[in-house]
Amino acid sequence: MSSLSLALRDSSTMLRRNLLHARRYPSLTLNLLLTPIMLLLLFVYVFGDTMSAGIGGSGADRADYIAYLVPGLLLMTIGSTTIGTAVSVANDMTEGIIARFRTMAIHRGSVLVGHVVGSVLQSVASVLLVGAVGAAIGFRSTDATPLEWLAAFGLLVLFALALTWIAVGMGLVSPNAEAASNNAMPLIFLPLISSAFVPVDAMPGWFQPIAAYQPFTPAIETLRGLLLGTEIGHNGWLATAWCLGLAVLGYLWSTSKFDEDPK
Repeated sequence: MSSLSLALRDSSTMLRRNLLHARRYPSLTLNLLLTPIMLLLLFVYVFGDTMSAGIGGSGADRADYIAYLVPGLLLMTIGSTTIGTAVSVANDMTEGIIARFRTMAIHRGSVLVGHVVGSVLQSVASVLLVGAVGAAIGFRSTDATPLEWLAAFGLLVLFALALTWIAVGMGLVSPNAEAASNNAMPLIFLPLISSAFVPVDAMPGWFQPIAAYQPFTPAIETLRGLLLGTEIGHNGWLATAWCLGLAVLGYLWSTSKFDEDPK
């Protein structure tokens, strides 16, 4: 077999391993998935009328805020799901299975590829679930064209890939699963200080640059524009640059840490 065939075979084996782990131990994924769903229901049904009036004026209703809120919660779902990846990688490192893999005749990068592909698939499944909840409570995307839907899906997958590589790096440098979970908390915290819940213009002036120039805000604005059929301006290029930059950074970080000789 060629090197490429071996790499694909071993990577698919590691992918099956990670998907089996996710199926047998779903509690971590479900706990992380509950956070964006609970926030969605909380902001719609508890704060919805007030937030709608604050964003759209007195004539706005709750449906306007649902349309504003759901795109941000979809990306927050990806951040929540990838925390499980950091924990899973840290568990593999501390429980000795990685050391065992190092002694076996398998493609070295297949271990990380299995984690990354498995996490991206779980992120997409989680996004579909949160999107279904959003649709059930009134979210509609009637103004988006098929091309915009395709672009939105591509953005979600690219964003999931970028955050997953970052999460893998966090898992590799963490001494245990608890530390990995703590290290990955910014992946949930950053959406809270983005344009997911309120426009950046509504924030205090000193805080607006912090919210505007972080990876979640341009991605949220791009996804919101694609799903609602509105203008995205320069946010599309910023979101793509953030995704590619984080993916490359996470890949280089993860592979360098993984290739280090165990101490």
